[in-house]
Amino acid sequence: MDKILKSISFIFHPLIMPILGVVFYFAKSPRYIPPEIIKAKLVSLFILTIILPILLYFLLKTLRKVKSIYLESARERIFPLTLNFGVILIVLQRILTPTQVIELYYFFVGILISTLACLILAILKFKASIHMMAVSGLFMFFVALSIHFSININGTLALMSIIIGGVATSRLHLNAHTSKELVIGIFIGFVPQLLLVNYWL
Repeated sequence: MDKILKSISFIFHPLIMPILGVVFYFAKSPRYIPPEIIKAKLVSLFILTIILPILLYFLLKTLRKVKSIYLESARERIFPLTLNFGVILIVLQRILTPTQVIELYYFFVGILISTLACLILAILKFKASIHMMAVSGLFMFFVALSIHFSININGTLALMSIIIGGVATSRLHLNAHTSKELVIGIFIGFVPQLLLVNYWL
């Protein structure tokens, strides 16, 4: 059971949530988008949101700014969150513009706001759950897309609800967070996506 719950935290790591949202969007969008553009954006986002943060983590570890990939203390989270905030800004300026793909643009604006909120809390020595922030933000984005495109994705939403429960259980079981930290994580992930719906839905 320990291995299963631990694997859940790795499988549904916060780093992969943005790219999952982008893949889901391109899979469900009724608009015609040239395949070469989709491929270019996916490759660019994969490099910026997954490969680059991993490389930056190893740099921070070499500089002894973080001790482990688990970022167990609020203080350890400050540098990674700051760098991730910068990465998302680059994505918004160079990869996803509101004139091209407005839904994904505001999805990443929501991620930016959530990251900033998590960073501020880390500076204040509160360790909000980044896992719950990421998965709850993605869930809200899926809900908004289902309404926006008038598509039935009840199966996906049900699966996402199970995933949210599994991630929360995993984080509690591994003593990575308290229930309060999980709830705050859900809040700062869900609310920005909900509020930003007004700009594109």
